[in-house]
Amino acid sequence: MVINLNNATAAELDAVPQLRGHGFKIVTYRDQRGRFSNVRQLEELPGLAGKWNGAEAAVSVE
Repeated sequence: MVINLNNATAAELDAVPQLRGHGFKIVTYRDQRGRFSNVRQLEELPGLAGKWNGAEAAVSVE
């Protein structure tokens, strides 16, 4: 199952191994800056730079 970064809950995002523990940060980022236009924007989140690699198969930005 692929999770949409633009409407997933923090718990759903935490279920992705590469994003575990960052779900709340991702939702907060999205609420403050708007929808994700690209999965690569995860690089902009503190603590995720270089760590989210491989999540592309589990998340999308529809």
